[in-house]
Amino acid sequence: MLLYTDIITGDEMFSDAYPMKTIDDIVFEVECATIVIKEGDVDIGANPSQEEQSEGVDDGSKTVNNVAHSFRLQATSFDKKSFLTYLKAYMKAVKADLEKNKPDRVATFEKGAQGFAKKIVGNFKDFEFYTGESMNPDGMIALLNYREDGVTPYFTFWKDGLKEVKL
Repeated sequence: MLLYTDIITGDEMFSDAYPMKTIDDIVFEVECATIVIKEGDVDIGANPSQEEQSEGVDDGSKTVNNVAHSFRLQATSFDKKSFLTYLKAYMKAVKADLEKNKPDRVATFEKGAQGFAKKIVGNFKDFEFYTGESMNPDGMIALLNYREDGVTPYFTFWKDGLKEVKL
């Protein structure tokens, strides 16, 4: 299994246990789902029995995003101006890391990140923002959006802002 960690903070962001695809060789889109958890319950992936399904949401239950919950991602908020300020500093930090560790990726990153950032800003109102567990403001901000059906969530993570760790 591969675990993806933020190169700046070391926060765990997601793993390859979730369906994912690479977009434009610049970001990963990670499929996620909204799940109901009960305090003390452990989700082992089995289907609940018919009786359990009919119970609905009890006291002590809450609805969460499975990726955000599993990797303790924390919701945060931005207005467009503060997000652009953050993004500029973040891209500079990622570029510096690439120049040091993967110089062959710098040109691809610069071109692709600029184009993808325009897509984000153009659809800014569609995104929810999540930071890693440490809540370090210099780290990666994961972007949560929904598919065309308006129900299916997915996260977007900057490919070059992550380090693969084999478990």
